[in-house]
Amino acid sequence: MSEPRRDRPPFPGYGIRSDDDGLLSWSWAVERLESARNYWIVSAGPGGVPHAAPVWGLWHEDAVVFSTSAESRKGRNLAAGPRVVVHLESGDEVVIVEGRAEVVPLDDAVAAAYEAKYAFRPEPGSPDGVWYRVRPRLAFAWREADYTRTATRFTFPKPPAPGR
Repeated sequence: MSEPRRDRPPFPGYGIRSDDDGLLSWSWAVERLESARNYWIVSAGPGGVPHAAPVWGLWHEDAVVFSTSAESRKGRNLAAGPRVVVHLESGDEVVIVEGRAEVVPLDDAVAAAYEAKYAFRPEPGSPDGVWYRVRPRLAFAWREADYTRTATRFTFPKPPAPGR
C-alpha cells in the first residue's frame, strides 16, 4: 500500500491545530489496527439506519478482515450497501477507518493469522459466515491526551477502476 496523504481533519470548533506539527504517522495507526482484539463495524441498513457491532478481525495485507453471518443485521446491511466504518475500542488512542466491505474467500493465511490471534481457527470453505475485507479510503487517528495536536486525517489513493 502506498503511504496515505496526511493532513488535519476538518473538525471545526474543536481547536485542532492548523500546522503539521504532531500529525500521527500511518505506521502508528497500523500498530493499533494490528494489535486490536475487537473492531467495531458500523454499517447502515435500508433507509440509512446505522448499526454498530463488535467483531473479531485482523489487519491483514493493508485491510481489516472480518466475518459475520449473512443473516446478521450487519451481514444484511453489508449485502445491501458496502460502505462501512471500522473503529477500534479505545477512545484514548483512536483509529477510525472508512471504506467499502468486499466479500473475499477465507484463505489459509487469514485462517492461520486468526488462529494465532484468537486461538480459534476458521475453516476455509466452511459455509459459516461471510468474510469481508475493508481497505481504507479515509482514516482518522488521534491520541485523546493531546487531541488538538495529534488529530490526523489519512487520505488513500483511489483504487484503480475494475478491469484496469
